[in-house]
Amino acid sequence: MMTLYSATTCPFSHRCRIVLYEKGMDFQIIDVDLHNRPEDLAVMTPTGAVPILVERDLILYESNIINEYIDDRFPHPQLIPADPVMRARARLFLHRFEQELFCHIDLIENGNQKTADKARVLVHDNLSIIAPVFTKQKFMLGDDFSILDVAIAPLLWRLNHYGIELPRQAAPLLKYAERLFSRPAFIDALTASEKAMRK
Repeated sequence: MMTLYSATTCPFSHRCRIVLYEKGMDFQIIDVDLHNRPEDLAVMTPTGAVPILVERDLILYESNIINEYIDDRFPHPQLIPADPVMRARARLFLHRFEQELFCHIDLIENGNQKTADKARVLVHDNLSIIAPVFTKQKFMLGDDFSILDVAIAPLLWRLNHYGIELPRQAAPLLKYAERLFSRPAFIDALTASEKAMRK
Protein backbone atom coordinates (compact mmCIF):
# COMPACT_ATOMS: atom_id res chain seq x y z
CA MET A 1 0.00 0.00 0.00
CA MET A 2 1.19 3.51 -0.79
CA THR A 3 1.73 5.94 2.06
CA LEU A 4 1.58 9.68 1.46
CA TYR A 5 3.19 11.98 3.99
CA SER A 6 1.14 15.11 3.58
CA ALA A 7 0.13 18.33 5.30
CA THR A 8 -3.47 19.47 5.50
CA THR A 9 -2.63 23.02 4.41
CA CYS A 10 0.06 22.24 1.80
CA PRO A 11 -1.06 22.85 -1.82
CA PHE A 12 1.60 20.48 -3.16
CA SER A 13 0.34 17.71 -0.88
CA HIS A 14 -3.18 18.40 -2.11
CA ARG A 15 -2.14 17.62 -5.67
CA CYS A 16 -1.12 14.12 -4.61
CA ARG A 17 -4.22 13.60 -2.49
CA ILE A 18 -6.42 14.51 -5.45
CA VAL A 19 -4.64 12.02 -7.74
CA LEU A 20 -4.87 9.22 -5.19
CA TYR A 21 -8.61 9.79 -4.73
CA GLU A 22 -9.11 10.18 -8.49
CA LYS A 23 -7.55 6.74 -8.99
CA GLY A 24 -9.76 5.21 -6.30
CA MET A 25 -6.85 3.26 -4.81
CA ASP A 26 -6.04 1.97 -1.37
CA PHE A 27 -3.57 4.29 0.31
CA GLN A 28 -2.68 5.73 3.67
CA ILE A 29 -2.21 9.41 4.44
CA ILE A 30 0.01 10.47 7.32
CA ASP A 31 -0.64 14.09 8.19
CA VAL A 32 2.52 15.98 9.09
CA ASP A 33 2.59 19.02 11.35
CA LEU A 34 4.68 21.50 9.36
CA HIS A 35 5.68 23.29 12.56
CA ASN A 36 6.85 20.09 14.24
CA ARG A 37 8.17 17.80 11.49
CA PRO A 38 9.07 14.22 12.41
CA GLU A 39 12.80 13.51 12.26
CA ASP A 40 12.34 10.64 9.79
CA LEU A 41 11.26 13.13 7.09
CA ALA A 42 14.82 14.41 6.90
CA VAL A 43 15.96 10.87 6.13
CA MET A 44 13.42 10.49 3.31
CA THR A 45 14.03 13.81 1.54
CA PRO A 46 16.87 16.35 1.58
CA THR A 47 14.48 19.21 2.37
CA GLY A 48 12.21 17.47 4.86
CA ALA A 49 9.28 18.90 2.89
CA VAL A 50 6.03 17.18 2.01
CA PRO A 51 4.54 15.53 0.05
CA ILE A 52 6.52 12.28 0.24
CA LEU A 53 5.25 9.03 -1.24
CA VAL A 54 6.50 5.71 0.13
CA GLU A 55 5.79 2.38 -1.53
CA ARG A 56 7.88 -0.56 -0.33
CA ASP A 57 11.51 0.51 -0.96
CA LEU A 58 10.58 3.48 -3.15
CA ILE A 59 10.60 6.99 -1.70
CA LEU A 60 9.53 9.90 -3.90
CA TYR A 61 9.16 13.59 -3.24
CA GLU A 62 8.04 16.59 -5.37
CA SER A 63 4.34 16.50 -6.17
CA ASN A 64 4.59 16.38 -9.97
CA ILE A 65 7.05 13.46 -9.85
CA ILE A 66 4.85 11.61 -7.36
CA ASN A 67 1.75 12.14 -9.50
CA GLU A 68 3.48 10.99 -12.67
CA TYR A 69 4.58 7.80 -10.89
CA ILE A 70 1.06 7.14 -9.59
CA ASP A 71 -0.38 7.69 -13.06
CA ASP A 72 2.15 5.28 -14.62
CA ARG A 73 1.58 2.69 -11.92
CA PHE A 74 -2.23 2.92 -11.95
CA PRO A 75 -3.15 4.12 -15.46
CA HIS A 76 -6.95 4.21 -15.06
CA PRO A 77 -8.19 6.86 -15.36
CA GLN A 78 -5.17 8.17 -17.24
CA LEU A 79 -4.24 11.70 -16.23
CA ILE A 80 -1.09 12.22 -18.30
CA PRO A 81 -1.74 12.17 -22.06
CA ALA A 82 -0.62 9.04 -23.91
CA ASP A 83 0.27 10.99 -27.07
CA PRO A 84 3.96 12.08 -26.89
CA VAL A 85 3.23 15.59 -28.21
CA MET A 86 0.42 16.20 -25.71
CA ARG A 87 2.52 14.65 -22.94
CA ALA A 88 5.35 17.08 -23.73
CA ARG A 89 2.91 20.00 -23.74
CA ALA A 90 1.52 18.88 -20.38
CA ARG A 91 5.01 18.76 -18.89
CA LEU A 92 5.77 22.21 -20.27
CA PHE A 93 2.59 23.57 -18.68
CA LEU A 94 3.51 21.94 -15.37
CA HIS A 95 6.91 23.62 -15.55
CA ARG A 96 5.27 26.97 -16.26
CA PHE A 97 2.86 26.54 -13.34
CA GLU A 98 5.84 26.12 -11.03
CA GLN A 99 7.76 29.07 -12.51
CA GLU A 100 4.89 31.53 -12.87
CA LEU A 101 2.37 30.62 -10.16
CA PHE A 102 3.42 28.23 -7.43
CA CYS A 103 6.83 29.83 -6.88
CA HIS A 104 4.95 32.77 -5.31
CA ILE A 105 3.00 30.76 -2.73
CA ASP A 106 5.69 30.80 -0.06
CA LEU A 107 5.93 34.60 -0.29
CA ILE A 108 2.15 34.96 -0.04
CA GLU A 109 2.02 32.67 2.98
CA ASN A 110 5.23 33.67 4.77
CA GLY A 111 6.56 36.90 3.27
CA ASN A 112 6.31 40.40 4.67
CA GLN A 113 3.44 42.61 3.52
CA LYS A 114 5.35 44.11 0.60
CA THR A 115 6.65 40.84 -0.85
CA ALA A 116 3.31 39.08 -0.28
CA ASP A 117 1.41 41.85 -2.08
CA LYS A 118 3.83 41.71 -5.01
CA ALA A 119 3.44 37.92 -5.20
CA ARG A 120 -0.37 38.25 -5.16
CA VAL A 121 -0.22 40.65 -8.12
CA LEU A 122 1.97 38.24 -10.10
CA VAL A 123 -0.37 35.29 -9.44
CA HIS A 124 -3.40 37.47 -10.28
CA ASP A 125 -1.86 38.61 -13.58
CA ASN A 126 -0.74 35.13 -14.65
CA LEU A 127 -4.14 33.60 -13.91
CA SER A 128 -5.87 36.43 -15.78
CA ILE A 129 -3.76 35.60 -18.86
CA ILE A 130 -4.91 31.96 -18.98
CA ALA A 131 -8.58 32.67 -18.17
CA PRO A 132 -9.74 33.06 -21.82
CA VAL A 133 -8.69 29.45 -22.56
CA PHE A 134 -11.81 28.26 -20.71
CA THR A 135 -14.23 30.02 -23.03
CA LYS A 136 -13.34 27.32 -25.60
CA GLN A 137 -12.59 24.23 -23.54
CA LYS A 138 -13.73 22.47 -20.39
CA PHE A 139 -10.33 21.62 -18.88
CA MET A 140 -6.69 22.64 -19.36
CA LEU A 141 -6.02 20.23 -22.21
CA GLY A 142 -9.48 20.26 -23.76
CA ASP A 143 -12.48 18.16 -22.74
CA ASP A 144 -10.61 15.65 -20.58
CA PHE A 145 -9.56 16.12 -16.96
CA SER A 146 -5.77 15.78 -16.71
CA ILE A 147 -2.74 16.16 -14.49
CA LEU A 148 -2.71 19.89 -15.32
CA ASP A 149 -6.10 20.35 -13.70
CA VAL A 150 -4.84 18.52 -10.63
CA ALA A 151 -1.74 20.73 -10.52
CA ILE A 152 -3.52 24.08 -10.59
CA ALA A 153 -6.61 23.17 -8.53
CA PRO A 154 -5.06 23.75 -5.06
CA LEU A 155 -4.06 27.29 -6.02
CA LEU A 156 -7.52 28.12 -7.39
CA TRP A 157 -9.07 26.72 -4.22
CA ARG A 158 -6.98 29.15 -2.14
CA LEU A 159 -7.60 32.38 -4.07
CA ASN A 160 -9.93 33.85 -1.43
CA HIS A 161 -7.67 32.65 1.37
CA TYR A 162 -4.73 34.39 -0.35
CA GLY A 163 -6.71 37.59 -0.91
CA ILE A 164 -6.57 37.32 -4.71
CA GLU A 165 -9.66 38.59 -6.50
CA LEU A 166 -9.77 37.99 -10.23
CA PRO A 167 -11.31 40.55 -12.62
CA ARG A 168 -14.71 40.04 -14.24
CA GLN A 169 -12.96 39.03 -17.49
CA ALA A 170 -11.63 35.96 -15.65
CA ALA A 171 -15.14 34.53 -15.19
CA PRO A 172 -14.36 31.52 -17.45
CA LEU A 173 -11.50 30.57 -15.12
CA LEU A 174 -13.78 30.77 -12.09
CA LYS A 175 -16.38 28.55 -13.80
CA TYR A 176 -13.61 26.10 -14.60
CA ALA A 177 -12.57 26.15 -10.93
CA GLU A 178 -16.15 25.33 -9.90
CA ARG A 179 -16.05 22.28 -12.20
CA LEU A 180 -12.87 21.13 -10.50
CA PHE A 181 -14.20 21.70 -7.01
CA SER A 182 -17.31 19.61 -7.70
CA ARG A 183 -15.33 16.48 -8.58
CA PRO A 184 -15.69 13.76 -5.90
CA ALA A 185 -11.92 13.22 -5.72
CA PHE A 186 -11.37 16.91 -5.05
CA ILE A 187 -14.02 16.95 -2.31
CA ASP A 188 -12.56 13.83 -0.68
CA ALA A 189 -8.99 15.10 -0.90
CA LEU A 190 -9.64 18.51 0.61
CA THR A 191 -12.27 17.89 3.28
CA ALA A 192 -9.66 17.61 6.05
CA SER A 193 -7.73 20.53 4.58
CA GLU A 194 -10.75 22.80 4.56
CA LYS A 195 -11.39 22.12 8.24
CA ALA A 196 -7.75 22.82 9.08
CA MET A 197 -7.63 26.09 7.14
CA ARG A 198 -10.79 27.37 8.84
CA LYS A 199 -9.22 27.04 12.31
